[in-house]
Amino acid sequence: MRGWRSTSGTWRLNKIYIICLVTVLLIVAGVCGDYYVANCTSLLPGQYQCNELNIDPQTQQLKGCTKDGRVRIPCTSAPGIICRETNNGTFELEVPCRFTNGYSYETALLLSVFLGMFGIDRIYLGYYAVGLAKFCTLGFLFLGQLIDIILIATQTIGPADGSHYVISHFGAGIAVLRMDNTTYRMPQEDWVMDLSFKEL
Repeated sequence: MRGWRSTSGTWRLNKIYIICLVTVLLIVAGVCGDYYVANCTSLLPGQYQCNELNIDPQTQQLKGCTKDGRVRIPCTSAPGIICRETNNGTFELEVPCRFTNGYSYETALLLSVFLGMFGIDRIYLGYYAVGLAKFCTLGFLFLGQLIDIILIATQTIGPADGSHYVISHFGAGIAVLRMDNTTYRMPQEDWVMDLSFKEL
């Protein structure tokens, strides 16, 4: 009988431990299982959605675009993700934008085509010295006019103040890719690389 009572007592103790463990796991799963608290500014694409794009009809860019090319837009996190900043599923995300200062792409291109020989296109964009030189030389004998038509059409030349053209937000904007000293060129398999160095 003693052995039976001791195993029964151990069984009751193990049963209480199992019940407590299951209860604690259910409580933890109930508290942490419904949502995940995160820093929403570091969410990956697909974990949030930004549907409310507030486009300014004058500049054709997001409203509030600053000179440094950044704007904050309202976003919503995916279901089950709570933002630490706001304690709910909404947050503001800082995204890049193209700051415009009122210079129309269509106007600049039309001025270049029809009045480019007089330098009106360059004066419109803020390049007064080049505009005056084109005016005095009849568009560098029409060669400068042709070059400016190509440069403005490809958006290589923009306004002199560093802003972008006013182009329809979903229009033919061009993103120029540039390479500098911090850009890394990934080696390709077909590159021939001679690693032997000769000392002089």
